[in-house]
Amino acid sequence: MPRRSLQRVVLPNTPRGLPRRTRPATRRGAPSSAKLAARAVVGACAAKRAIKREAMRDCGRRCVYCATPLEISIATLDHVFPLAHGGTHAHGNLVTACGPCNRLKGDLLPHEFFARYPWAGANFVRYARAVHRSLKRGARRAVSLALAEAA
Repeated sequence: MPRRSLQRVVLPNTPRGLPRRTRPATRRGAPSSAKLAARAVVGACAAKRAIKREAMRDCGRRCVYCATPLEISIATLDHVFPLAHGGTHAHGNLVTACGPCNRLKGDLLPHEFFARYPWAGANFVRYARAVHRSLKRGARRAVSLALAEAA
């Protein structure tokens, strides 16, 4: 088998201070930072859409507070235990809500919100199927206390 020989390349002398390289430093075919940022945005949007579809399925395609039927285009994701109070983006903390109910709840804790609006708590217990049990228990307790005080 013939051996490949190494050839020595001699570069012409260049005056000091001038670069020897004349091509741009970027490689051809490598994505630019703008393309990478666009891919990240598209990936984030697709992930949020998937989470929203999953929450819609778990909540029976309804607002968990007022029980209004929702379409995916008008549904919003609500954190039952708000991010402002240490809540997470976990599956058991996300539900679908209509815009007005989501704004009405704001960053109230679940028991505060259900104590103010018992009708929302009753619907929450009925439609929020994938929510953590402790949150549902708190909703039942807040609704029963609010109804007992009203009587």
